[in-house]
Amino acid sequence: MRLTITLQSSGPASLVKLSLHYNYALQSFIYHHISTHLANFIHNKGYRYEGRVFRLFTFSRMVGKYWIEKKDQTIVFSSPFKFQISSPVEEFIQEFAETLARVPDVSIENRSLLVSSIEVHFSPFITSPVFVRMLSPVTCYSTLLTADGKKKTYYFSPFEEEFSRLIRENIFKKYVSFYQRKPASSEFSILPAKVDKRSEKIIKYTPHRASYTIVKGWMGVYKLEGNPELIRLAYDAGLGAKNSQGFGMFEIM
Repeated sequence: MRLTITLQSSGPASLVKLSLHYNYALQSFIYHHISTHLANFIHNKGYRYEGRVFRLFTFSRMVGKYWIEKKDQTIVFSSPFKFQISSPVEEFIQEFAETLARVPDVSIENRSLLVSSIEVHFSPFITSPVFVRMLSPVTCYSTLLTADGKKKTYYFSPFEEEFSRLIRENIFKKYVSFYQRKPASSEFSILPAKVDKRSEKIIKYTPHRASYTIVKGWMGVYKLEGNPELIRLAYDAGLGAKNSQGFGMFEIM
């Protein structure tokens, strides 16, 4: 289940300036518009599988007319603009929508905004194979040890074999954590269909003003094949890692 949230400036000016790397700000906006009880569950407890925690929601990039001001690392949107949010946890989606409907005057990074519309989308009937277009970058990584014993994060590209394998393992774990049972089939693969170097995106995830984490992800078009149940969960919860930080959302073509 997913929503499309359309926003606009609440003041006389139609322009809204946000940080170029707004993933954390948008994630915080989402958490602040659900109940404290549900936010604590999703963020602190989540859905677990063998020590892994899955928060089982994802969101897209902002969509609308914009330009980038490189000097101060900001992005300026012209109202209206929108984003999508998706989750298999219907309570989460319903509560978020109801909160925004009750209090449409909101803010992101202290920019006053108005929620001008909320659209509800139910998960489509899914078959295999299916071609999908990323709405936010899909990311896949492993933590490795360097020769001197330090940890290093290695992000895989869609052209490496490990990319499909790790994403398959990830969606299997999400399925078990959410449904508390194994899927009828664990078959799942992702292959790049229209992906090139321009599809690679480097995002600064900035939970603190003075620090950030670099995340590498990929936009583009992909072919998904395998168990339709797993593909549907990927549609609702996101592909790959860091979904609740704004990665791995796609639309079906």
